[in-house]
Amino acid sequence: MDQKIKSNLKKKIFIKTFGCQMNEYDSNRIFDITKKIKYFPTKEKTEADCYIINTCHIREKATEKVFHDIGRVKKEYKNKKKPILIVAGCVAQAEGDLILKKDNYVDAVIGPQSYQSINKIIKNIENKNKQHNITNFDTVKKFDELKLISSSNSKVSSFLTIQEGCDKFCKFCVVPYTRGPEYSRNFVDVLNEAEELISKGAREIILLGQNVNAYNDKNNKRLSDIINALQKKKNLLRIRYYTSHPKDMTKDLIEAHKECSKLMPLLHLPIQSGSDKILKSMNRKHNIKEYLKIVNILKEKNPRIKFASDFIIAYPGEEQEDFNQTCELMEKVKFINTYSFIFSPRPGTPASDMRIIDEKLAKKRLIIFQKLAERIKMNYKKKLLNKTAKVLFENKMKKAKDKYFGRDEYHNPVVVCSKKDIIGQEKRVLIRKFSQHTIYGELINTDKFLAA
Repeated sequence: MDQKIKSNLKKKIFIKTFGCQMNEYDSNRIFDITKKIKYFPTKEKTEADCYIINTCHIREKATEKVFHDIGRVKKEYKNKKKPILIVAGCVAQAEGDLILKKDNYVDAVIGPQSYQSINKIIKNIENKNKQHNITNFDTVKKFDELKLISSSNSKVSSFLTIQEGCDKFCKFCVVPYTRGPEYSRNFVDVLNEAEELISKGAREIILLGQNVNAYNDKNNKRLSDIINALQKKKNLLRIRYYTSHPKDMTKDLIEAHKECSKLMPLLHLPIQSGSDKILKSMNRKHNIKEYLKIVNILKEKNPRIKFASDFIIAYPGEEQEDFNQTCELMEKVKFINTYSFIFSPRPGTPASDMRIIDEKLAKKRLIIFQKLAERIKMNYKKKLLNKTAKVLFENKMKKAKDKYFGRDEYHNPVVVCSKKDIIGQEKRVLIRKFSQHTIYGELINTDKFLAA
């Protein structure tokens, strides 16, 4: 085949994404970037010319799981032409040299601040049989180049990264080492991307950052400024932001929870432990009194607000009293959603050298805590029965006729039946029943579109 004709053929790219919403945002942007060199997304992973594993380093045995995934790719392509295999994300950043050394099936590792270079990497791999390790911390260049590439995201609920990196250095966390120091995107660039997402059908924008409320661009624009600007966007119905740090809950941001009707009344505010002793050992830079003060002020500003949080159970040095205090905090705040895990050391972090708690005791505490959290969550859901909720519908369910999926203002998954297409619309729903993970209801005034 003529080389010029061959180079113009469309190729397929598959991305397997792990971890946080920021990884999902990054994967979507990689799709946008690679279209420039005629690589187009496929859902059939065994048809891919380029296979990317976008990794997360937060969970236990992250590197080990990456090697398992590489092994699966080898098996899937055993009797097929080998794809270009790239390991991206935070594991690539932290363990890139190890991955390339241990498995020559991998063509490249690329860190989360270097995605703007991916087309060049793919072209180099196409032309030469050489491994690449691109793990520079160049966040400024990344976003300067990404703003020139149109986003193809057309989801009703769309992610928008506004901040990356972390300067907090919690002792258990690998983020400062894999995402680098805190960096805030230019305010105008953020709003331009938001406008683009809205024009393509986004009715909810979720602002993302490792410490999203640490956002502070070179012109001193803050997260509250972005929220206030998005509040004025006509076709945008909802605003959310993840993940915040208690230390960065500034007065202007708290005020936004009172003034901005489009800002949803659920705040994900990680606490990690209910013990001041453990928080100090974690280097969290806040205590329980300060945390509860923020919670109470927010409730005063907006009585509808509720909270979600993250908890690390059995952190090194956690005694029974420390664990009891964590359970007491859960009872006091009544978090409607929690993410809780047993401490697992991340290589390279200060906590990785600390003495871990007995595994049986750790599992016992996690079970106790998760049962408590589930009881509080179920009691909250019981109070929703036979009441109405505003739900933004995101998609039609594939395997269920006339059923639509959406989320209420507190991010609870909601399913209803509808003969009419309600995707992208916010509707009132009468709550009839619920399961552990989903709420089921009936539409009210199905022909009436509700403004935010």
